[in-house]
Amino acid sequence: MYYDRTNLGRVELSDIRAHGGEGLIRFARLADRGSIVGGCNFIDLAELPPGTSIGPHTHAGSEEEFYLILQGSGEMTRNGETFEVQSGDLIRNPPGGTHSLRNTGAEALRIFVFELEVRP
Repeated sequence: MYYDRTNLGRVELSDIRAHGGEGLIRFARLADRGSIVGGCNFIDLAELPPGTSIGPHTHAGSEEEFYLILQGSGEMTRNGETFEVQSGDLIRNPPGGTHSLRNTGAEALRIFVFELEVRP
């Protein structure tokens, strides 16, 4: 069955350690390649409690990923550059890039992540 719709406020999140990061984040995969017709690999919702992180990881050259910051603030490192992120930011993680994300704020950092297939 193909993905149709989701209310992000009602999604059940599970505790996971993301890419070797610090602490446990809360996570749900909303859709994957099997439920999407287009060139999207997945759509995720995640919540990073204060002090937790998604550890550094590198994507394949065939993957382009976007993080939309829904709530909170934090610090992202992308290809060696570290910068602050906050609610409303949309960040591109380019094909073959390395990135990580840390919640440096006092409230949960809530993000919407989608990864696209890069076509030759």
